[in-house]
Amino acid sequence: MLTTGAITPAYLHYVTQKTRSPEYDLAQGALSGLRQDLFHDAFAYRPLPPLSAEGPLVRRLPGERIRSGAVWLPHAVVLFLALFTLLLAYADDEGGLAFVIGGFVPAAAVVMTLVRPVGAWWVSIVSTPFVAVLGSWNDWPWAPAGFLSHLTVMIVVALRTRPRTAGWMWLITAAYGMFADTVISRGYGPGAAPMLFASAVLLLMVSMILVRREAKQEVAAQQTVTATERDRRTLLEERTTIARELHDVVAHHMSVVAIQAEAAPYRVENPPEELEKAFATIRENAVAALTELRRILGVVRAEDYQAPDAPQPVLADLDNLLSNVREAGLETEKTVTGAVRELPQGVELSAYRIIQEALSNALRHAPGSTAKIEVSYVLGGLGLRIVNTPPQGPVKASPGAGHGITGMRERVTMLNGEMTAAPTEEGGYEVTAFIPVAAIPAEETS
Repeated sequence: MLTTGAITPAYLHYVTQKTRSPEYDLAQGALSGLRQDLFHDAFAYRPLPPLSAEGPLVRRLPGERIRSGAVWLPHAVVLFLALFTLLLAYADDEGGLAFVIGGFVPAAAVVMTLVRPVGAWWVSIVSTPFVAVLGSWNDWPWAPAGFLSHLTVMIVVALRTRPRTAGWMWLITAAYGMFADTVISRGYGPGAAPMLFASAVLLLMVSMILVRREAKQEVAAQQTVTATERDRRTLLEERTTIARELHDVVAHHMSVVAIQAEAAPYRVENPPEELEKAFATIRENAVAALTELRRILGVVRAEDYQAPDAPQPVLADLDNLLSNVREAGLETEKTVTGAVRELPQGVELSAYRIIQEALSNALRHAPGSTAKIEVSYVLGGLGLRIVNTPPQGPVKASPGAGHGITGMRERVTMLNGEMTAAPTEEGGYEVTAFIPVAAIPAEETS
């Protein structure tokens, strides 16, 4: 049985939450929104920022001087409406206190929207009955100056906040208008209907603009996130492909190490026991490394991945690649400079893939062009240059544009090399890469 001492605040909160009706939660949410929009930090300092110089309106204007001044256009419009409000009050009132309250206060509320927008609305709605009393009863409950001022303030505040704030302002304005018509009015004036109708139409238009602007911002943000995720996924896919290809290269070297370590003791007559143990340890480590490599490949392997039957290509297979490319319609010309030598298999595989991808891009994005391939064996490494002429036919859009460049950069970066890829002055495209290769000691080559 539950005792009084067992009733905790958490239990009371749980019981209260269970007994509340949906209507109560809806009303509480609405009051919370009202408090947040119109009461919380109502007079906080929020200056209106100038327009962006790269905005759709300003950037179309001629001249730097005109554009630098056009960024303050919203401020100028608000100040003009404040001045017009003052002129309306001057034309409607004879002067004195009526002009001060009926002219300067509404104009000040309009100017106040530039720095304290929500506070300006409160100044406008609170001063409205005083402005109307000091004016003519024929204009009850809004004098001409107060009508323009309050309408301007609501529009500016709605533009600077959000659609929900516009709804709260209109509801409070409607409540005041109905109260003024039914309780305070002496039967004079057109009533609150003109204000409520005009403000409803204008605030609805402003809300639609705000909703559309927010939707565009959300779409732009989502597109940015999608593009970032797509680039990241592409990068991971390229790295996975490189890892799968290099697995065969590394596995080959480790297999050779294991075989040589197993055969080495038989090549020496009466080998010492320590030497046999050392070679046995080398073989065990090589076999363990092969096992771990297979596990790594299982992690990065795609579900539909099939291990290649043929060995990974090297630069010696480049002529076959160029022959296939020529059959596909791309004329190629290969130039080899320097002393041709055997390079590490990972370097040769990466160089082959870079040339293959560059030629594939030329086939896809420059139909009818001619490609030149330069392979330079230099003292410090291997240089590659693939350049194609401008396209001679219509270029079809490719959904994978840019992914091949990413893969080439990843291969070069993996080998601590450098790469550039950019259009040429003639309208073609050029890819250059340098892959450093450590010099082989003379005793190893002899």
